[in-house]
Amino acid sequence: MDEIRNTIIKVESLKLDKKFPEAISLLQKTLVKYSDDYRLYEELADIYLYIGDNKKSFAALDFSLTLNSESATGNYLKGFILLWEDKIVESIKYLEKSNSLFGNNAEVLRNLWWAYTMSGQHERGITILKRALNLSPEDELITEDLAMALIGTGDIRGWNRLLKKIGKSPTQS
Repeated sequence: MDEIRNTIIKVESLKLDKKFPEAISLLQKTLVKYSDDYRLYEELADIYLYIGDNKKSFAALDFSLTLNSESATGNYLKGFILLWEDKIVESIKYLEKSNSLFGNNAEVLRNLWWAYTMSGQHERGITILKRALNLSPEDELITEDLAMALIGTGDIRGWNRLLKKIGKSPTQS
């Protein structure tokens, strides 16, 4: 299985260099030999998601989750796509499962916050976003999201404090 691990490392490098066609080609060649490894399908789904082909990304994820329904990454990616497509209730199911498998990953929590907010569960979402910030206190995106969530609740003091923390005045946002 070292071949799969090495392939995933090479694919990650190609993704960083935005060499998506090469990464897809490498994955397809590896899938011929290892068609039962869910991680390869997750990598493929991630690339398709990045280049904006949600249909192919979704298909790769569905296959990946058929092979391993307990994949934290697969559940996160599926929840992310569903959230992006405004399928909020469905997205929560996958994001919650990913959260239980990942053990409080800040990025999963950030997306779960958005899903809860979009479903009208604002307070629950804010609680989750605060947990994400506790896990990743230097993450500016989470800090900004929490600041905006707090302004929505009327917590001006909390909003100001968070924006100052990341070096932004309330008038810059």
